[in-house]
Order: sequence, then C-alpha cells, then structure tokens
Amino acid sequence: MSEPTTTDQGGARPLTAPARPADGLRRVASAVLGDLRAVDGALYAAVAATPTPTLDRALRRLSHAADHSKISFAIAGALALGGSQQRRAALVGVGAIAVASASANLLGKRLVRRDRPDREAARVTVDRHVPMPTSASFPSGHTASAVAFATAVGTVLPAASGPLGALAGAVGYSRIHTGVHYPGDVAAGAVLGIVSAATALALASARLPASYGSRKPRPPRTR
Repeated sequence: MSEPTTTDQGGARPLTAPARPADGLRRVASAVLGDLRAVDGALYAAVAATPTPTLDRALRRLSHAADHSKISFAIAGALALGGSQQRRAALVGVGAIAVASASANLLGKRLVRRDRPDREAARVTVDRHVPMPTSASFPSGHTASAVAFATAVGTVLPAASGPLGALAGAVGYSRIHTGVHYPGDVAAGAVLGIVSAATALALASARLPASYGSRKPRPPRTR
C-alpha cells in the first residue's frame, strides 16, 4: 500500500512530517542528562554506604561551621588586621562570597529547583546528620561561597591559596558526606564559586587602587 497523503493546492505530501533536527538534539540532551543524574545518584549512594566513623563527627562539625560562611568571615576578619595586601584580600574575599551567595540562592536554586536527596532512603547514618535545608539542592551554596572566598583571597595572597583551597574542598565534600547534597550540586557550586571570585576580583580592580588599605605615613610633628 502507498503511504497516506493529503493534498495541499493540488500537491500530495506525507501525513507525517519529518523530524526536525531540534527534536533530535532535545532527545540526545535529555538522554545525556538522565545518564548524568544516574551517575550522580550512584556516587551519592556510594558515599552514604561507605562506613567512615572517624570522619563522620569531624565532617558534620565542619558542615555546621560553614553555615552562613562563618569560617570564611572569621578568616577575613583575621586578615583585615594585617597589612594592606591582607586587607585587600579580605575585602575581595567577602565580595566574592556576596556574589556567590546571591547567584546560588537567588538565581541557581530558583531556576533549577532540584529536590534534596532522600537521605533516609540512602541510609545515611544518623551520626552524619545535619539539618536538611528547605531550599533547592542545586547548586551547593556552601561550596560556592567557600570556593569563591578561597579563589579570591588566594589570588591576592598566593601563599593562602593552598590551605584555603583544601578547606573549600573539605566543605564541599562535607555537604555530600552529611547527605544534604548530590555530588553534582557540589561540582556546580565550585564552578559558580570560581566565576564569582573572578567577578569580585574584576570589580575590585576597577574600583580599588592597588594600594587600598595601606596606611599613609604621618608627617613628623614640628614644634
């Protein structure tokens, strides 16, 4: 039998229109995203299933301490007591936190709206538990802020980049270990943190002189 046709101004054409390239791209993108979600969930489950009693308490406390960027603000406060470069690093670091926090909470979480992991279904041990946030899961705001601060401060003070980078990595992992984020949330938060630091550094370079924070010597008093 011949394929059913319909007429349009006397011409015959197939009833079924050929698939558009955009439809094929959407199917491929959807399949790739599905695979990435499967890998993300498998990594989360693997962390949850691995017994680490020695690390559980330390990482739970670290995750708590990183709430509202308390660790980063404490470090910034200590830096602000130092010389001009330290004060500049503190200011840029706090600015990077502000950019990262706003980007993660006001944009990322509202746009993606990913549900938090099911910690009970994954059997995350209670010894790891921190309060489960009510906000969306993607991206990790804790990671974004910690990485933004470490990147910005480390750029101004290269000697601090190693310790602060290690601390930011530990904060990010602690959010997976405690069961409140998928690894993909943390990875996205790290990328957002780097971009936020670059933004804060660019703004600081445009608005602050390199000598910002330096104390001008006072002229000697004459009698």
